[in-house]
Amino acid sequence: MTQYTPMIQQYLAIKAQVPDAFLFFRLGDFYELFFEDAINASRELEITLTGRGGGTEERIPMCGVPYHSADNYISRLIEKGYKAAICEQVEDPSVAKGVVRREIVRIVTPGTVMDGKTLGDASNNYIAAVAQVGGRYGFSACDVSTGELYATSLSDSLQMLIDELNAYAPAEIIGDGPLLDRVRGQIPLTAKSTVFTAWERAADDKLAPQFGEEAAGKLDASARRVVSLLLAYLHETQKQSLTHIKEIRAYSPQQFMTMDPFTRRNLELVETVRERSRKGSLLWLLDETVTAMGARMLRRWIEKPLMQADAIRSRHDAVETLYKQFILRDDLRTVLKEVYDLERLVARMAYGSANARDMIALRVSLEQVPRLKNVCAGAGARVLERLVDEMDPCSDISEMILGAIEDDPPVSVRDGGMIREGYHDYLDQLREASTNGKKWIAELERSEREATGIKSLKVGYNKVFGYYIEVTKANVGSLPEGRYERKQTLANAERFVTPELKEKEALILEAEDKRTDLEYELFVQLRERVSAQIGRLQKLAEAIAELDVYQSLAAVSASNRFIRPEIGDGYDLHIEEGRHPVVEAVLESGAFIENETKLTAGDGSMLLITGPNMAGKSTYMRQVAVICLMAQIGCFVPASSARIPIIDRIFTRIGAADDLIGGQSTFMVEMMDIQVMTEKATERSLVIIDELGRGTSTGEGMAIAQAVIEFLHHEIGCKTLVSTHFHELAHLEESLPQLRNYCMAVKESGQQVTFLRKLIRGAASTSYGIYCAQIAGLPDAIISRSYELLQTFEARAAADGPEPGAGSSGGAVLTEEPAARTSANAAGAGEANAPYGVPDGALSQRSAVEQLSFFEEAKPVRAQAPSAKPDPQTQAVIDELKALDLLNITPLQAINVIYELKKKLQA
Repeated sequence: MTQYTPMIQQYLAIKAQVPDAFLFFRLGDFYELFFEDAINASRELEITLTGRGGGTEERIPMCGVPYHSADNYISRLIEKGYKAAICEQVEDPSVAKGVVRREIVRIVTPGTVMDGKTLGDASNNYIAAVAQVGGRYGFSACDVSTGELYATSLSDSLQMLIDELNAYAPAEIIGDGPLLDRVRGQIPLTAKSTVFTAWERAADDKLAPQFGEEAAGKLDASARRVVSLLLAYLHETQKQSLTHIKEIRAYSPQQFMTMDPFTRRNLELVETVRERSRKGSLLWLLDETVTAMGARMLRRWIEKPLMQADAIRSRHDAVETLYKQFILRDDLRTVLKEVYDLERLVARMAYGSANARDMIALRVSLEQVPRLKNVCAGAGARVLERLVDEMDPCSDISEMILGAIEDDPPVSVRDGGMIREGYHDYLDQLREASTNGKKWIAELERSEREATGIKSLKVGYNKVFGYYIEVTKANVGSLPEGRYERKQTLANAERFVTPELKEKEALILEAEDKRTDLEYELFVQLRERVSAQIGRLQKLAEAIAELDVYQSLAAVSASNRFIRPEIGDGYDLHIEEGRHPVVEAVLESGAFIENETKLTAGDGSMLLITGPNMAGKSTYMRQVAVICLMAQIGCFVPASSARIPIIDRIFTRIGAADDLIGGQSTFMVEMMDIQVMTEKATERSLVIIDELGRGTSTGEGMAIAQAVIEFLHHEIGCKTLVSTHFHELAHLEESLPQLRNYCMAVKESGQQVTFLRKLIRGAASTSYGIYCAQIAGLPDAIISRSYELLQTFEARAAADGPEPGAGSSGGAVLTEEPAARTSANAAGAGEANAPYGVPDGALSQRSAVEQLSFFEEAKPVRAQAPSAKPDPQTQAVIDELKALDLLNITPLQAINVIYELKKKLQA
């Protein structure tokens, strides 16, 4: 058996406690890592890998980081999804017998980060726990940095558990191994990186002491289980009492609108689909908060819209009050800008990591509360009055800090200089002794210069040698004999001490050490006294955050001409002159084309929308969903008037997306999404399906599309928006009483085509797929050949006769002269491949072909005549296109073929 040194044996014993974490082992002024940890850390952190002896012939791999900069290195590991265990010396080396005793003092994981540099101010950092008890799932999420803890009990549907996880987007999920494996397989690939930690140990007996018997007793078995799991894990990793986690915020899923992961992604609630950036999302538009607490609360509201009409109207009342009073809103923002992140300040107090500057930030924030109350006094809205009444100024805490902490204290709590004079008598005495001693030192330098006649003589200090008298070597002979004792020799000078200097040095240094230790002790006592008031401070922080969210929603609503929606208790949804708020906000010129939406139980709850690519179908359908969601979070909406019923779920199937890793095609992903809709949707849901039935043959696609539409119409009766290129489905209006045909208006004049972006009654008769291909920049030869083939297909179809039930009801095109068009069989893959209906590369090539922008005034576009004689390369592409079997090719295969042909032409 290999015999390591005692220190390495100690390391291995401690490492065995945390096999899945990097062990930062404290040795002097460094944290060292050994063996595999060292090899992996050197690679991940890009630090030098060395080695050391450990009692064996082979050197042990080792790397290390200075203790004072370890937080930066640990943060980098956490961002990569790793865990780090911090092992400190817990015994005074001067009294230790043998190896100094060491223990793990904290385990940092992605879900338990407390470092403000790693955490984002505008979002929570959740750790979640999942469990299955009997026939129900338990779910709990906690943000350790703020003290928030949420818990709920769900039915036996795994999809509901996934929906909750997606709403909180936890950085870490704990639970028993088999359940975590099932959850891991359901988390969308689009979700952020999440760490899964198998954990089965629970501590039920700690629930009541942590939260009280009454709070713990309100949880059912599954919720109690997950909270117990989470609490046990946090105690194990944080190695301390979690006094700032004081309340279980139990809720029912029925309190909030439910959205699956793809719906959240498609609607771009908190990040965009393509770049996954905040800019361009709904959160980006609505966030005018001025506090970090308000920013996090706004995000939570967007992720979990309300479903109680009274609560929604209460939020609207507060927003309306601030909407109408610009001066009040501006004064409120001015005061809120002086408020720091109370939630995380309080958490650091409880953790014992807050410094004196955190104390000052807390004091300054508390001093704004009376100003907030004065600004909001008499505002008028009941919810604002409630918030003001609930705001505890915590003046006793503010005065406590004011009397104890200097206005501009140092960062370190170990170096002194942070406690005010007059706060503690003995500290003042030590401070005076230190000050007088330093004055004596300054006087000593003057007197020694006079006594020796050496003008360059000086008195100095360093931590190694203490105080000394320094004389250049040229002047050493001028010193009187007997009184000066040599202390240190330098290259050009000698350092001495005198009996008087040594005596005074002892007094000064003793006073300095005592003063520094006493200041730290007094600061810790103050921090503990503040921590005892955590409950009051957390309630105050929540009230301030809510006030900040209201002013943010009011500011955005006022600047963007939003109106207050009417929240209805019935079924009908009616939006006049609706707009997509984010698309409108990013417009550089022109005006957004407004559209009406009317979904009622008596006059059509289902819209079948046809029309060309790039005409605005996807944007229109998204905007209906976004307006409903905005109304239910308490915001005003972009419309001239709106009556919004309570929507329990929003489902969206927008955009072509395959799952290559999962082995699922675009069509399969679409079918799986629709399966969830048909299983979970209710009469109160809003279902949006873009280009239903694509990805398979025309006949099968139409058959599936019609069957899905009929099922939603007959079996569920939900509000539904469906877009399709299958114009033949327009006949369904005759057989489905709740279905209405709508289309995006197009103006044709000869060869000129203009997309008007306006939703009108009736069905479209063409998709303009070839025309859109021309706008995208396909060669003229391909465009010309496509029109020839289209005429052939249409002639063949006319000879065979129309399909049973096929036809068109109503005109979708404002025609002056016939223009070349495409049928459903020749339609492109669709506008939904890009956000807001703009396909990749659209309008970026072929400047000779100009297309009307989504928002500018209509400009006619004239197609170019194809060249009379193509070059050999173009002719080769035409020949390859002629050889295609278009009757037996899927839309996705057609896209790939066109893409390859385009590359050949551009080579």
